[in-house]
Amino acid sequence: MNREILDKLVKLGESETVEFKSSFSDKVIETLVAFANCSGGYVLIGISDEREIVGVDLGKESIPKWINSIKSKTYPSIIPDVSEIDYDKKIVIAFEIQSYPVKPVSFKGRYFKRTKNSNHQMDINEISDMHLKTFNLSWDAFFNPIYSIKDISFKKINEFINRANKYRDLELDNDPVKVLKKYELEKNKNITNGCFLLFMNKESGLSTIEAGRFASETVIKDDISIKTDLFSEIFLLQDFIKKHMNKEFIISGNMQREERWDYPFEAIREIIVNMIVHRDYKNSSDSIIKIFDDRIEFFNPGNLSESLSVKKLLSGDYISYIRNKQIAAIFKDAGIIEKYGSGIRRIIRSCKEHKISEPKFENFQHGFRVTIYKTSQKTSQKTSQKTSQKIIELLKNTPHTTIKDLSELLNISERAVKYQLENLKKSGLVKRIGPDKGGYWEVKL
Repeated sequence: MNREILDKLVKLGESETVEFKSSFSDKVIETLVAFANCSGGYVLIGISDEREIVGVDLGKESIPKWINSIKSKTYPSIIPDVSEIDYDKKIVIAFEIQSYPVKPVSFKGRYFKRTKNSNHQMDINEISDMHLKTFNLSWDAFFNPIYSIKDISFKKINEFINRANKYRDLELDNDPVKVLKKYELEKNKNITNGCFLLFMNKESGLSTIEAGRFASETVIKDDISIKTDLFSEIFLLQDFIKKHMNKEFIISGNMQREERWDYPFEAIREIIVNMIVHRDYKNSSDSIIKIFDDRIEFFNPGNLSESLSVKKLLSGDYISYIRNKQIAAIFKDAGIIEKYGSGIRRIIRSCKEHKISEPKFENFQHGFRVTIYKTSQKTSQKTSQKTSQKIIELLKNTPHTTIKDLSELLNISERAVKYQLENLKKSGLVKRIGPDKGGYWEVKL
């Protein structure tokens, strides 16, 4: 580090790889740990938050004491490179740390990572993920002492072998144990998390997916709780959703009858497979599917990886990140996954071909949510306009009508009614007079 580089760093300001400190403290060590757990970086001591060079007073033992403090308070111990820069008779100390090969590094038993220009303490899932990535492992490849080969079904393994041999050029051995070893799912009768999830011989809360058909936001007409192996979950969920999808028959020009479902089934299947493969099984939350009159919402525990945004996901300009490598590999050989990273494009294409609105993809709370809609955007707009007109007519005739009454009369959710009323109020077409209880609606037409 020299003055020229220092000037450039000060000019650029604090970032994911640079932090300023006016003096040495535990906060310096915390930042060095955050850098070590990410891409590395510089901590510059003797510079204020306002980028002013304030310098530090150095004694003979200052730097050795600081280095010793860093070593003793971190695990594994880290030792940064140190540079002393004379800046117009003021001393600036630069600590440089590289990305540590074995992650995560802790400071006093706590783990930090760098996000933009600040440090964030990691939770248990982030710590686990970072440690597994260090060894190029995923959670499903971890051998879990809780489970053994007694907890899986050899019949289910044989079903996978038969299915995979239809797609593979080189057929798998008919011996289930040899197949498990080939995929590194079993070792000395111990099995991985992925092996258990794929071939479990009994129900487990680890794989729970809750699905429901909702009459409104709070009223459930039908539901199912699935807690079985991942292969079975795909088919059970498909059957449940199909049960609650409407089908119409279209007579084409050549007088042949064609079936048309509310939603493209290819997209439904692709979303289900993506949920199962990319779910964060370390998270205690369940996957949830909600079927409404006008849409289906699919929620899965586990956000997108930090390097992947929804915008990048939709553009296709990204390298696929596989959260569960063993599960993905088994699904691919079984012909369930066609190609890594192409699922989103197939979902969008299916919806376009079915002439419905593009699905909505979003990070939602502690997970990821996909919503597909029954109708196209234009149809939705027309339907919305008709609903607004009906609300106006009802309020003109019965000004004391409640949101609950409107929901029941129009056969739509209370949430949809509130949305329509907000738009009507913004447009100046209706006005609420008085409180929610005891008040009434005034229609300005």
